[in-house]
Amino acid sequence: MASKNQNKNKVTKIDIGISEGDRLKIAEGLSGLLADSYGLYMMTHNFHWNVTGPMFNTLHVMFMTQYTEQWNALDLIAERIRALGHPAPGTYKEFIKLTSIKEIEGVPKAMEMVRHLVAAQESTARTARQLFSVASEANDQPTADLLTQRLEIHEKTAWMLRSLLEE
Repeated sequence: MASKNQNKNKVTKIDIGISEGDRLKIAEGLSGLLADSYGLYMMTHNFHWNVTGPMFNTLHVMFMTQYTEQWNALDLIAERIRALGHPAPGTYKEFIKLTSIKEIEGVPKAMEMVRHLVAAQESTARTARQLFSVASEANDQPTADLLTQRLEIHEKTAWMLRSLLEE
């Protein structure tokens, strides 16, 4: 007879119709998306705090809206990784290894902030898009839906930010 502690440590096999190998590939891809999303969140929040100049109020409020949306997305992505049976990365060290977002040093001028955010939004969209075929092939509709939602937000946000750069 198994002791109570042995039963507590037993992990129930995941049988959701997605193979273990596919779940791992998807979780790895989502981990990259989570890292990019966290990097984008931090960049946007940093710029919110440090923006100056004639467009201060416009950018300050816009960046707050964007980082708030990003913050909420982090949980959705991490929880999807967990639902697939894998641990979500959650340390700076892990995120640095996984992200495609380049960290910005110093405090750029307002329009440089916008340029950096366009690049980071587009990079995050590319990360999401790369995973889409893996999720589709695995018949993983919840991940595909999450990716579609993230793509729509990143592409729209990049467009809005790019619009500020046009003369």
